[in-house]
Amino acid sequence: MKSKLSILSLAIALPTCLFAQDSLQVMNNTQYPNTFSSGSADVQPFTNSSKRFNDWSISFGAGVPLVQTADLTSIKTNDAPGKNLFGYSAYVSVDKAITHAFGLKLQYDRGETRQGYFNTKDAAPANASANMQVGARTQYDAISILGDINFSNLLRRVDNKSPYRWALHGYAGIGTLAYRAYLKDETGQRLTREIKPFKLASLFGQAGAGLKYKISNRLDLEGRVMYVVTTDDSFDGGGSQYSMINRRNSKTSDNFINTTLGLTVNLGKHESHLMWHDPLQEAYYKISVLESKVEDLVVCKNGDADNDGVCDDWDRQLDTPAGARVDGSGVALDVDLDGVIDLYDKCVTVPGSVENNGCPDQTQGQGAVAETETKLEGIEFDLNSDRILPSNTPILNNAVSYINSSDGSYTVVGATDTRGTEAYNKMLSERRANNVKNYLMQNGVQSGKLDAQGNGKTDLKYPECDPASKCPEWKNRANRRVYFKAK
Repeated sequence: MKSKLSILSLAIALPTCLFAQDSLQVMNNTQYPNTFSSGSADVQPFTNSSKRFNDWSISFGAGVPLVQTADLTSIKTNDAPGKNLFGYSAYVSVDKAITHAFGLKLQYDRGETRQGYFNTKDAAPANASANMQVGARTQYDAISILGDINFSNLLRRVDNKSPYRWALHGYAGIGTLAYRAYLKDETGQRLTREIKPFKLASLFGQAGAGLKYKISNRLDLEGRVMYVVTTDDSFDGGGSQYSMINRRNSKTSDNFINTTLGLTVNLGKHESHLMWHDPLQEAYYKISVLESKVEDLVVCKNGDADNDGVCDDWDRQLDTPAGARVDGSGVALDVDLDGVIDLYDKCVTVPGSVENNGCPDQTQGQGAVAETETKLEGIEFDLNSDRILPSNTPILNNAVSYINSSDGSYTVVGATDTRGTEAYNKMLSERRANNVKNYLMQNGVQSGKLDAQGNGKTDLKYPECDPASKCPEWKNRANRRVYFKAK
């Protein structure tokens, strides 16, 4: 029996080890991803910081073991007369949930079974050995590794929306069983067999089921029934394999049933335990939230008064001239940033004056720009950020050309919206201005032509946005800017 159980355990474990795959491993060939992975090379590892549920717990409990598949039994029948004898047992385990439906337990059991014709605490009847009316008890200690399958999560129906407080678990595993078996007859009580732990003869297996009730997020109550296969014909105290007691039937293993009642304490900082997580309930909740938020989408609720293709709901320039090209916010394009929109600019790519229809004046010589009132706007930033956005790069590149063609110098002015403290916004606006200044110098502008200045939230393009909650977000974004001012 021991050799068969060992071979079975090896047969189960060997394929698992041989075919185990690392789901994060991707082949070097970039054309074909690892077929054992999710199919994507962009797979992120699971870490403690990404966990949403507790997955460790401690369980303990006590119960009654009953030896029934043996020569000496605990519950009496016509074939085994005498008294019903009840032992005691206790267990403690450390539990780890791998998924919401499977986990592992490292469990320690200790107890004593009582079997035979009478309780060994009582006096033996006369001629007990001759009449086979002996009493026996077995003290045992066991350490085992158990697999834990949560059938309630595994088999939960799709349409089951009931509160999740009961769960049926199945357990199975192997371990080492050490015991001392005693037999008592009219001559007294004696030790008939002792098995020490961590030896081949001490290998055993157990399997069973448990019904859990969720008392709270931290505490579970569980009733459990386990069937223990000792793989030993001497566990019941009957002595050697060929003793008179062990020849009463042909059974080769003394097995017992262990019924227990226990508690599970769920550990961790999260609100609930992984084994109590019902993915279906979470899906139903998210669907119901989405359904409650579904509204008919109205496009261009306020119309498009200037007919520029941008709805007035988010149009930042409601009086765009007819025929002018606009950006995504409805503002007429001005490629060279000279203050003359492309519709009226006769020199679209070269900065010029308004009086000369966007072309350079004759008095400007070889491309020099008049600096009486130069101001470039529209370089915007995300909230609480000083990073230059890719969409702002063309504006800054045009500014490089503009400043290099000019004889004057400029102040790079940074500003913010009204959210945050004055000190924080002052510092943030300075960082924005310095980032733009550094970008210009890295792209060819002489450092002597530039200085940077942070105005914080005192320099608002839309002063009515104080506080920011009273303004649409596009106005707040327009306030978060850097612009150029001629000295």
